[in-house]
Amino acid sequence: MKRNTLAHSLFALISATALAATAHAADIKIGVAEALSGGAAQYGISIRHGFELAADEINAAGGVNGNKLQLIIEDDQGKKEEAINVFKKLIFQDQVLMVFGPTLSNSAQAADPIAQAAKTVAFGTSNTADGITSIGDYVFRNSVTEADVLPETLRVAVKHAHIRKVAVMYGNDDVFTKSGYDNFVKALEHAKIPVTTTETFAKGDVDFKAQLTKIKATHPDAIVLSALLAEGAPIMVQARQLGITVPFIGGNGMNSVKVFDLAKGASDGLYVGSPWSASNESPENVKFIKAFEAKFKTQPDQFAAQSYDGMHIMVQALKTIKLGGNLAAERSALRDALPSVKWTGATGAFQFHRATDKAGKPAGYDAQQTAIVSVTKDGKFVIEK
Repeated sequence: MKRNTLAHSLFALISATALAATAHAADIKIGVAEALSGGAAQYGISIRHGFELAADEINAAGGVNGNKLQLIIEDDQGKKEEAINVFKKLIFQDQVLMVFGPTLSNSAQAADPIAQAAKTVAFGTSNTADGITSIGDYVFRNSVTEADVLPETLRVAVKHAHIRKVAVMYGNDDVFTKSGYDNFVKALEHAKIPVTTTETFAKGDVDFKAQLTKIKATHPDAIVLSALLAEGAPIMVQARQLGITVPFIGGNGMNSVKVFDLAKGASDGLYVGSPWSASNESPENVKFIKAFEAKFKTQPDQFAAQSYDGMHIMVQALKTIKLGGNLAAERSALRDALPSVKWTGATGAFQFHRATDKAGKPAGYDAQQTAIVSVTKDGKFVIEK
């Protein structure tokens, strides 16, 4: 009888200790909604890898005040409807603390209002179209907008390639590419650079020769291109096939090492801007690139760097709030803590600045960073100033 009592006592003690340990080291559930399939998967998979690398490093170093990060990852397929469904699942079913994503600006415009209404932080690391953060004060991004980057990209390209007139191509059925076009037009007008012709295309198009033939006939000094890689890379290939040798000036959607695989020998002469460059030799970036290549056996790109930094930015805020209590209170506390975070990572020095809505009232939070402009040469991005 005494042995049974002792056994039960020991069992109870071990169980209580295990429960205490589990309670002390609870998982912090972080939602990740990215395009892991479909045409935008070349961005989404890279973004996922950036999050995974950062979370692994943070957890290996003890997590957040002893609590480990648990990533709950869902595929938004690069589609607005799927992004809405994924946000609802992560926020209401999985009860995550916050959501990273979605990958595309189109999807963010559709899904971010779900997070705003649920008073849950939506943190974009790849959304650069105008108006995303005007959705509300729970919407954040560390991806610098096209409005901030494109004028600098254009300035550097004009300086180095002696550009006096340009042709323009853009996707007219996507929020991101349309926003890029609008901001390119503003930058061109400000720089007093005339446009010889403007041509459009849609997602899923594969033959761009008709538009490029019209462009060739106008003899531009460069082609301004607002596109995602799925269409942008074939455009570059077909342009070179038609004998068009002038540089391309691209937006955020073209700034990926995947362009070297997709455009192959036609990838040279592309100017892009971003706070991140593989050629930036800052200690933080060198460390990131080395760790990424060791873990995934491939080169990182801008999108991996931004998600990697995004996770670290979120964790800096997370360290300052009380966890283990009411989820709604934790979500609100995270929203309140994020705006004051300053972080220097793979993408350089970062801080937030407050965005406004259409009525001019304070809304969400955009990235405040300096753009680096690079041009593609021999399968590499080379920094230009």
